[in-house]
Amino acid sequence: MHFIRSLYFSNRLYLGLAGLVVLFVLSFFLPLLLVFSKIAFGVLLLCFLLDLFLLYRTKKGTFASRSMQEKLSNGSDNDIYLYLENKYSFSLHAEVIDELPFQFQKRDNLFRVYIPGGRTHVLHYTLRPTKRGSYHFGAINVFALGPLQLVKRRYRFAQDQEVPVYPSFIQMRHYELMAISNKLQEVGTKRVRRIGNSSEFEQIRPYVTGDDQRTINWKASARRSELMVNSYQDERSQQVYCLIDKGRVMQMPFEGLTLLDYAINASLVIANIALKKQDKAGIITFSNTISNLLPAQRKPDQIRRILELLYNQKTHYQETDYERLYVAVRQKVTQRSLLLLFTNFETLSGCRRQLPYLRALARHHLLVVVFFENTELHTLLHKPAANTEEVYTKAIAQKFDYEKRQIVKELQQHGILTILTPPEQLTVNTINKYLDIKARGMI
Repeated sequence: MHFIRSLYFSNRLYLGLAGLVVLFVLSFFLPLLLVFSKIAFGVLLLCFLLDLFLLYRTKKGTFASRSMQEKLSNGSDNDIYLYLENKYSFSLHAEVIDELPFQFQKRDNLFRVYIPGGRTHVLHYTLRPTKRGSYHFGAINVFALGPLQLVKRRYRFAQDQEVPVYPSFIQMRHYELMAISNKLQEVGTKRVRRIGNSSEFEQIRPYVTGDDQRTINWKASARRSELMVNSYQDERSQQVYCLIDKGRVMQMPFEGLTLLDYAINASLVIANIALKKQDKAGIITFSNTISNLLPAQRKPDQIRRILELLYNQKTHYQETDYERLYVAVRQKVTQRSLLLLFTNFETLSGCRRQLPYLRALARHHLLVVVFFENTELHTLLHKPAANTEEVYTKAIAQKFDYEKRQIVKELQQHGILTILTPPEQLTVNTINKYLDIKARGMI
C-alpha cells in the first residue's frame, strides 16, 4: 500500500504513451508501422521498469527538513530554508512542495531542483504574515524523479511545526541598530537641533550634518584635523507610554495589515528605542474597557514583556471609551509622562466628542495623538474624473481629506501634539516626534 501511495507518473511517461497510441492508430491504416509500434512499446516498458527499479532500490533516497526562526515577525519578510539531501548515486531532479499555514492561502509553493548524487541543496524563500497568532506548517513533500524521469516517488517528511507570529521584531531590531549607530536619519528620521544642553557630557565625536555649530570643540578639531563636536546626554529615566486604541476604527486594512497591527509594530519599535535611550517604556491597550496596562519600567526583560503583551492583542469592534482611558491614566500613571496615543479619527465630529478627555490628559502629561491618513483617498483625489459620478465621488473624498486636516488644527489649538501619517510611514514619523521631544526637553 505504501508503494502505491508513493508512486506517481511524470508528464514524460504520459507523452510517451500518447505517442504509442498515435503509432498504433496509424498502424491500423499502415500495417508496416505495427512492428515499430510494438518495438516502441517494449522500449518504453523496459525504460519504465528500469526507472522504477533505480528509484525504489534505495529505501530512503532523499531527506528534507525545514529551518526557520522560533518566532515569525508580523508584517516583515521572514526567511524560510529547506535543506534537501540526495542519497541516490545518480543526479536527482525533484519537485518540492512545502505545506504552508492556511493563513497565507497559497497552494502553489512548488520548487523544482536539481541535486547531484550524494550532494545537498538549500532552498530559500520568504513569507510575510499579516496577522498575529499561531501558524501551523505541514509536511514537506519531495517528488523524486528517476534517472529517465518517467516515474516519481513521493517522500513525505512530517515537519509539522507550530510557529507563533509576533509583532514585527525584525523592524524593531532594524531601528535598534540604527539608533545605536546614530544612523536613524538614513531611514528617514530627521536630525533635530538641540535647544539647550543637559548638564551631563557624553563624548566627543566627529561633526555630521545637522549638528549645532555651537557645540564644536575647536581644540579637539585642531588635534584631529577634522571638525569634532561635544555630545551631551539626553535627559534619562523619563516615562514613555504607548496607548493603543483597539476599537473598531483600528480595523481598517492597509496592504494586508490592519491599523492596529501598524500601531502595535510602531509601539514595539518606540518602546525598544526608548529603553535604549535609558527611558522607561510602558504599554496601555484599551477599547470600551482597559485591556492591559504594563507600567513603564526599564528592567532588562521589559521589551520581552512588551512583546508578549502585544502578541495577543485583537480588535474588539466596540466604540472606544476615552473616559475610562483618562481615569486609568490618572490612577496608574502618577509621574508626568510622554503619551503616544495610536488611534484614528475619520470625522471632525468624532474627534470633538473625545476632545474633553484628550485635553484632560494633555493637562497632566505630554500627549501626542497619532492617527492615519487614508491613502486610498489620495489615489482617488489624483485620479481625473471621467463622468458625473466620479466628480461627486471625488468631491466627497476631498471633504474627508479636508476633515483630516481640520482634526490636526483642532487638536493643535488645544495644545495637543499630533502626527497625521500614512500607515507605511508610521514608525519613522513616530520616531521623529519622539526624538524631537527628547531634543527639545519638552517632558
